[in-house]
Amino acid sequence: MTLKRIILIILTIIAILFSSSSLIASWKEPQFQSELELYQTNIVLRASQWQPKNGERENLESLKKAILGAKPLEGALKQYQQARTSAETNLEKVQNQLAQLASKSTDIPTTSKPQLEITPTNNASLSPQLKTLEQTTNQLQKLLVELDLRIGILQARQGNSDTAIETWQNLQKKSSIDRELGKTTQVLIGLWDKSPRVLQDAESLIQQNLKGWFRYSTLEKKYQIQQNSESLNNLKIVEQQAAEKALLKLTAIATLPALGGFIGLALLIFMFGEWIIKRKEALLAQNAQLSWTTPWDGETILQVFVLGFFFMGQLIVPIFLQLLPIPRPAPNVGIQALYLLVSYILVASGSLLILYLSIKKFLPLTEDWFRFRWRDGWLLWGIGGYCTAIPIVVIVSLINQQLWQGQGGSNPLLQIVLKSQDNFALLIFFSTAAIAAPLFEEFLFRGFLLPSLTRYLPVWGSILVSSFLFAAAHLSLSEILPLSALGIVLGVVYSRSRNLLAPMLLHSLWNSGTLLSLFILGSSTN
Repeated sequence: MTLKRIILIILTIIAILFSSSSLIASWKEPQFQSELELYQTNIVLRASQWQPKNGERENLESLKKAILGAKPLEGALKQYQQARTSAETNLEKVQNQLAQLASKSTDIPTTSKPQLEITPTNNASLSPQLKTLEQTTNQLQKLLVELDLRIGILQARQGNSDTAIETWQNLQKKSSIDRELGKTTQVLIGLWDKSPRVLQDAESLIQQNLKGWFRYSTLEKKYQIQQNSESLNNLKIVEQQAAEKALLKLTAIATLPALGGFIGLALLIFMFGEWIIKRKEALLAQNAQLSWTTPWDGETILQVFVLGFFFMGQLIVPIFLQLLPIPRPAPNVGIQALYLLVSYILVASGSLLILYLSIKKFLPLTEDWFRFRWRDGWLLWGIGGYCTAIPIVVIVSLINQQLWQGQGGSNPLLQIVLKSQDNFALLIFFSTAAIAAPLFEEFLFRGFLLPSLTRYLPVWGSILVSSFLFAAAHLSLSEILPLSALGIVLGVVYSRSRNLLAPMLLHSLWNSGTLLSLFILGSSTN
């Protein structure tokens, strides 16, 4: 065995251990899905205030019910209560981790000289973890307070004022509630008390600490108590306009994916039906058994992914970026977005360079490798693949949510996009997710990995393995099943079309649709 092979084996073991550790660690992190659902719930609540004009009432009321559901308030309360349960579970886990780490930092013996030499390193490694866990604890405690505020408003609006007041009174007993939110809680209790009263600075506290439908509902109650008809009428006019916009946004979020999913379901039924009847002549069977001629072995595959993809992304580029005079943490979301794009381009460039150096001696390759054909059916394959991916990934995601129960981590980029309304940052995020990621990831996973695996596996086996590795590379345990499902569709599209433009288009459409939905949701928070 050569020295090069021994080093590669050692590096591969390190990469596997690190990736496995990151995946296991992500199990303790909350999923992004629950937060996303709350954003959508808030839009539903706002849209529920929309009232159609008298001449259009009958038709539009049925449309409104179809989009929002028959009982939006009850659905919203259930969603918020589930979010609260999830937040409580996460807080308990974080507090347990915090207690374990704190005990480790105090239990390290420091009596003898050799132990004193080790102690500073251990404390240094524990300190950032403790700080991170303390920050997470504070965030979760604040989130629970905000959730209880909103849950109480939802209960009060459904006529359960006594239950709402009990919720707010329990909230006041918490040591984690800050002064401003404590005052807001007192304002809410006063408004929905049996003898309602408006406390001093009520409006400013409501404006500062409540958003969207919750702000509107509380101000409406305040103006009704004060019998301030002018302010109430103005509020209803503004809220009607906001409700109409919210309904349009919900329609856009729901209609386009639903239409694509319906087309995708029809395509799936058609393709499987055609495959059952025609077998080898069917569209789904096109190139299904045709492997690539792979001139390199598994050592080259490992070299590309371990050195090029893993170490470039997890070690070399991060160290290089640390040396740059960039403020950390980033002062604004625009710099954060630019930093992300630059780091992604560096990782992609380094990985592709190592890919080129690894296969250089095998050039020129046969024409079925890294194939880009502009005058081909790639457009139909890409759009059709996107439509078929929608029902498949949605079903897998629903199953996945039941399995993980809100745990397993998520892509942090999605949360940043959701909360960011900076147009420059959003443009950079879009460039990263909808252009750079599809080009690089499809070139590497579908263009190189999938065909390379056909040296050892049949085409269908290569699709499965490359899809799993594609999902695992995102280092988020809860996303492995949905991303594997997406990877399988990408692999089928590429293996049948034999044109990299098709999976690149599919990947770009998928990421673009996700970003667009997040932008629409994020724009409705206030």
